[in-house]
Amino acid sequence: MTGVMIVLIIGALGVIGWIIARARATRLQAEVGRLATNSRPTQHGWYVALWTMLPAFAFLAVWANVMPALIADSVLATPAAQSLPTDDFSRNAILAEAQSIATGSQAAAFNPQATELVEPYRVATMRYSTMGAILAAILAFACGAYALSRVRPTFTARHRVEKVVMWSLLGASLIAIVTTAGIVASLVFESMRFFSMVNPLNFLFGLNWSPQSAAMGYGNEDAFGAVPLFWGTIFIGAIIAMIVAIPLGLMSAIYLTQYARPTTRKWMKPILEVLAGVPTVVYGYFAALTVAPALRSLAVSLGISNASSESALAAGLVMGIMIIPFVSSMADDSIAAVPQSMRDGSLAMGATTSETIRKVLIPAALPGVVGGVLLAVSRAIGETMIVVMAAGLAANLTLNPFSSVTTVTTQMVQLLTGDQEFDSAKTLAAFALGLVLFVVTLLLNIVALRVVKKYREAYE
Repeated sequence: MTGVMIVLIIGALGVIGWIIARARATRLQAEVGRLATNSRPTQHGWYVALWTMLPAFAFLAVWANVMPALIADSVLATPAAQSLPTDDFSRNAILAEAQSIATGSQAAAFNPQATELVEPYRVATMRYSTMGAILAAILAFACGAYALSRVRPTFTARHRVEKVVMWSLLGASLIAIVTTAGIVASLVFESMRFFSMVNPLNFLFGLNWSPQSAAMGYGNEDAFGAVPLFWGTIFIGAIIAMIVAIPLGLMSAIYLTQYARPTTRKWMKPILEVLAGVPTVVYGYFAALTVAPALRSLAVSLGISNASSESALAAGLVMGIMIIPFVSSMADDSIAAVPQSMRDGSLAMGATTSETIRKVLIPAALPGVVGGVLLAVSRAIGETMIVVMAAGLAANLTLNPFSSVTTVTTQMVQLLTGDQEFDSAKTLAAFALGLVLFVVTLLLNIVALRVVKKYREAYE
C-alpha cells in the first residue's frame, strides 16, 4: 500500500469524523438550545477530525523512520541474503541497489546478487506498509471514537481547536527561526575554520583573489584578498544598478501617483511589478546574449579597444532594470502616504504640480524612498545569475565599466561547484564570503526598515 493511499484513508476517516461530530453537536444544540452550548457544531467537528488525523499522522511519521530497518532485517533473514559480502560497505551497496529496483527508481541491477534480493524487498515492503496502514487506521478510528464520545453541550471544543491552531502557527514560526539560526551557525562555524587558516585582515583588506593558486599549494595568505570581490559587488549592485533603478523607479512612482489617470495606473502598476517576478536566469540570458554584445560594439565604436564581452556595465544595467519595481513600489507607497493636505496647500499657494512634487512631496516621502532604495541595494548585491552570465569571473579591481569583474555571490558559486573537499581554505572561503554578505545585507535591511518605520510614524 502506497503512502498516498494511506494518507487518503486517514484523511477520509477525518472527514467522516468531522461530519458525524458536527451532526451530533447540531442535534444536541437543538435539544438544549444554542445559548447552553459552549462551542459551535463546526468546532466540535474539527475537534474530532484533528483527534482522528493528527495521532495517525504522527504514528506514520515514526513508522516511516522505523520501517526501513525492519525491511532490511527481514531481507537479511532470507536465504538469498546469506551469500552477501561480510563487509558493511559492499553489503549496504547491494541492498540499496535491490531496494532501488524494488521501488521502481532503478531499472536494472549492476550486481547479480541485488537481483536475487528484489523480490524479498518487495514482499517485505508490502508487508510492513500494510501493517503500518492497518495500525494507523486503527489508531485513527480509536482516537476519533474517543473524541466523539466527548461531544456534549458543555465541552470546550472551541478552546481546544484554537489551541491546536495556535501551536501549529507557533511551530511554523519556530521552523523559520531555527532555520535562520542554523544558517547563521553554519556560516560562523565554517568561517572560523577558514580564518584559522587565513588571516582575517588579509581576507578583508587583501587585493589579490586567486583561490586556485592556493589550492595548488602556492600559499594561502596572499591568495584570499577579497577586496576585488567587494568592489565588484558594490560597482555592479550599488553603483551601476542604482544609477539605472533609482531615476527610473522614482520617476515611474511620480507618474503613477501624480499624473496617471486611474485607468492607466490600474494597468501600468501591475505590468511594472511583473519585472520583479521574471526569473533572474532570464535576465542573465538577456544580459549575456543581447546587452553585453551591444555594449561591446558600442565601446569598440567609441575607440575602447579592450572592452570585454562580459562587462560590469552589462550586468549592472540589467540588474538595475530588474530592481526597478523595488524602488518604484516603495516610492509609490511613500508618496501616496503623504497627506493630501500638504499637496493641496502647496497648490493653493500657487505652486505648479512639478514644484509641489519637487519641494513638498519628495522631501516628505524621502525617508520611505531611501528605505526602498536600501532594500533594492540589498537585493542587488545578493544577485548571482546575472553576474555569472554577464559580468564574468575575473576578480579585477577596476573603474572601467567595460571590463570583466566578479562579485561575492559569483565566487561563492564558483568555489562550491562540483566535488569539493571541505577541509581546504579554497572551499571554506565561500562560507567567509557568505558571512560577510549576510552581515552587510542584514545591516542594510535593518537600516531600511528603521527608516521606513520612522517615516510611517510621522504620517500615520
